[in-house]
Amino acid sequence: MEALSYPFFQRALLAGVLVALVSGYLGVFVVQRRLSFLGDGLAHAAFAGVALGLFLRAEPLALALPVTLLVALGITYLKERTELSEDTAIGVLFAFSVALGAVFLSRARGYVADPFGYLFGSLLAVAPEDLWAALGLLLLGLFLLPLYGAWAYATFDRELALADRLPVVFHDYLLSAYVAVSLVVAVKVVGALLVAAFLVIPAAAARLLSRTFGQMVLWSLGLGVLAAVLGLFLSLALDLPSGATVVLVQTGLFLLAFLQTRIAR
Repeated sequence: MEALSYPFFQRALLAGVLVALVSGYLGVFVVQRRLSFLGDGLAHAAFAGVALGLFLRAEPLALALPVTLLVALGITYLKERTELSEDTAIGVLFAFSVALGAVFLSRARGYVADPFGYLFGSLLAVAPEDLWAALGLLLLGLFLLPLYGAWAYATFDRELALADRLPVVFHDYLLSAYVAVSLVVAVKVVGALLVAAFLVIPAAAARLLSRTFGQMVLWSLGLGVLAAVLGLFLSLALDLPSGATVVLVQTGLFLLAFLQTRIAR
C-alpha cells in the first residue's frame, strides 16, 4: 500500500480507472454488435496519426484525433453506403492506416524520440495533462449517457429501431466518433497495441456472466476497473510493463468467467 503515497502511482491508478470505465461502457456496444475488430482498426488509425505528428514534429495526439475520427466515420460511411460488411470496411481502413503509419515513421526516422511509447504506452508514466484528458473523456460519456437507451435498442434490434424512426445511422456515427476519441486518449496511457483489449476483453467476460444488457454493462465496468487496479499493483510489485500487465489480468478474469459458465452448466 506504500505505492499509494507516490504521486505517479496515484495518477496511474486514477487514469487506469477512468479509461477502464469509459472502455467498459463502450465495449458492451462494440462486443454486442460483433464489432470487436473495430477497436484494433481505430487503434491503428490512431497510430497513423501519431506517426504523422512525429513526421511533422507536431503534437502526435493532436493529429491522431482527427485521423482516427476520419477513419471511424469512414468505416461507418462505407458500411451504410455500400454492400460491404463492417468487418470488411474496417479491414480496408486498418491496412491503409498501418501502411500510412509505416510510411510516416520511415520518413521521420532519425529524430523521432520514442515512437514505441505510443505503441505500448505506460500507465505509470501518466502526466497530469493525460489525467485531465481521461477525466474529460469520462465527462463526455456522462453527457452522452441519455443516449444509452437508443444505442441499446439499436444494438439489439436495428431493424425495429429503424421502423420506429429512431435516427440509427446518426447514432452509429456518434458512437463511432466517441469510440475514436476514447481510443486516442487511451493510446497515450496503454499504447496502440493494447488499447483494443481494454475495449473488448472486460465486455466479452461480462457477456459470459450476464443475462441482460444492463447486467453486462455493470459487469464490464466492474471487471475493467478491477483489472486496472490489480494490474497496476502487480506491475509495480513484479516490475512488469503496466499496460501489458493489466491486459493479462483482464485475460485472466475472462478465463475465470469462461470457467464459471462451464461449471454452471
